[in-house]
This record gives sequence, structure tokens and C-alpha cells, in this order.
Amino acid sequence: MTLDHLKLSNFKNYTEAELDLCGNVNCFVGNNGVGKTNLLDAVYYLSFCKSCLNPIDSQNIRSGEDFFAIHGTYGDVRVSCVLKRGQPKQMKYNKKVYRALADHIGRIPLVMVSPADQTLISGGSECRRKFVDGVVSQADPGYLSHLLQYTKALEQRNRLLKQMYDNRVWDESAVLLWDEQLARHGEFISAGRHQFIKAFKPLFNDYYSWISDNSEQVSIELESRTGDLQELLMEARQADRYAQYTTVGPHKDDLSFVISHDMPVRRFGSQGQQKTFLLALKLAQFEYIYKACGVKPILLLDDIFDKLDIVRVKQLVQLVAGDRFGQVLLTDTQPGRVEAIFDELPNVAHKIFTVEAGGKISLLKGVI
Repeated sequence: MTLDHLKLSNFKNYTEAELDLCGNVNCFVGNNGVGKTNLLDAVYYLSFCKSCLNPIDSQNIRSGEDFFAIHGTYGDVRVSCVLKRGQPKQMKYNKKVYRALADHIGRIPLVMVSPADQTLISGGSECRRKFVDGVVSQADPGYLSHLLQYTKALEQRNRLLKQMYDNRVWDESAVLLWDEQLARHGEFISAGRHQFIKAFKPLFNDYYSWISDNSEQVSIELESRTGDLQELLMEARQADRYAQYTTVGPHKDDLSFVISHDMPVRRFGSQGQQKTFLLALKLAQFEYIYKACGVKPILLLDDIFDKLDIVRVKQLVQLVAGDRFGQVLLTDTQPGRVEAIFDELPNVAHKIFTVEAGGKISLLKGVI
């Protein structure tokens, strides 16, 4: 699936913007702060109904305006995201409004690579769980449904534990009610995550080997307590009672990232190794979704050339511009670097846009 046409109104720093994209590689070049990443964020909105940068939708409305609108045309499909101040966000698929935003997830598969991905290594376990959940949810809408139900049940159980602690009472039957809900949805989530890691690991290993030129061994593993979840909740009953929250379950899962000799990448990986690790994760994410859905996701590459030498940059661009991938949108601060790379790839379809302060976008060069 490819995005043929993008139109923005009052989105972040853009008053109005409209552009036609090519089906292969689209580059947005310009100085920092001119709005290159905002263009990618608009495309992200059309896939996930939210920003990849700012979770507060109203703050993405251009200052002084009452609404923003993002419209994308994907062949015969038109997707729109409109937000008016003080009103619910509205997503449309071919003019039909979604009742629940979650129903849209997976219809326009997308993978984004950005500097913010560093939190996968440096951040807490929640960042890595979100990564897994985001990948699996695009491939399996049923997983997302169970995840949402599990999250609601977890919030209710934690609220109940806190209330009972504060009131110095204990209602075993009420706790059991939420245990059943957590177990029903949690077992589906756990099974989905284990199936994911089994299929994902070889994809990740292949990409890491390619990017690093087989320079070191790496591994990823799912850290998760095994066993019947309802029994685990029963075993943790006293701990939960005094902690006032649920101490076991899929919400405690994590991914471990290790490099040669089982060393944590977070502590022992160099900047280059961590960058390679993250790129391999994201490219494997693309491959996993493509294999699961049969549709090549749109690939967004935001300012990822930093800390990569020019040889590795060329190798990466040549890879994503090939038949293995689909449509790519990337940003860079150096127009000359991007032009030079494509001068060496004369048969690769691409468009290079310049982005200037004030949201002005111009087509610099195009080879279709």
C-alpha cells in the first residue's frame, strides 16, 4: 500500500500543504526545525490515529486555529483524520467514520524509525512492551482487542486493591472477578507475544548481521513468567494486597537485548552498536508485518543517518529502495548527501523535496 497524495490543514507548523508522492523513495531535506518530521508525523496519524511525538492531540493544532485536518489517498482508499477543539477526534476510511479508533489499526501498515527509538534500549520495560504490542496489533486485530480489555481489567483490579487497602477491608470474591478477566485476556496476550518472538528473532538476527557485516553476535529474548495466570495471581495475592497493585501478569513482561557474551546492549553496546541494534529491530518489524499481513508497510525514516558513515548510509538506502521494501519517506538535513546517493542509484524511482521555514515544500528533483 502506498500513499499517493497527502494534504494538511493547520497541522503543527503547516497552514496548508499538499504534495504528490512517488511509490518508492521520498526524501524531505532541510534545516532542523522547519517541519520535516511533522510531515512524517502526519502520515503516522493516518495509520495509528495519533501522533508519534505528542500524545495530546489538541497541541498538534496550529497555534491560533480551531482544527487540524490530515487527508491521505492510497490508491482507491481515502483516509482522513480531523480534530476540532473541544470535540472528539474523527477518523474516516473512504468517508466512513469509525466508531472506535482501534478498528483502524492495521488497515494502513506502517513502520517508523526515528531517534526516539533509543528509548527501546535506554527506557523502561513499558517502552519495549509497547514495541511488541504495536507490531503484533498491526498483524492481528484480535490481539489488540484482548490487550485493550486486559488493560481495562488491570486498571479496575489495581483501583480495587488500593480502595480495599485504604478502607482496611478485603473482598476475595471481588478480586477473583478481576483475576478471571485478567487470566482470560492475559493468556491470549502471552501466547501472542511468545509466537511473535519466535518468528521475529531470526528476522532480527538476519538484519543485524547484514548491517554489522557479521561483526558480533546479538540476541533478543522475551522475559515473561510462565504458568497459568490465574494461579500466578493467586500465589501473588498477599504481595498484591500490600503493594496495592497487581505484581504479576503480561504487564510485567520485558525484552532483553544482549550483545556478545550475554552483555546488555544498554550498558555495554557502543553508540554504533546500539544504532545498528535499533535499525535491525525496525527492519525486522517491517518484515514481520509484511509476512503476517501480505502488505508492505510504509516505512518512515526520520533523521536516522546520524552516526552512520556514508558507506553504511548508501547501503541502507540501497536496501530500502529495493524490491524487498515498499514506499519509503525519509528526512535528512543534508540535501547534497541525499542527491549524491541517488546519483549513484540512477534507476531508483525517487522524489526529493526541500522543506523551508514556514512550511514551504518544493520538489527539488524527481526520477520516476
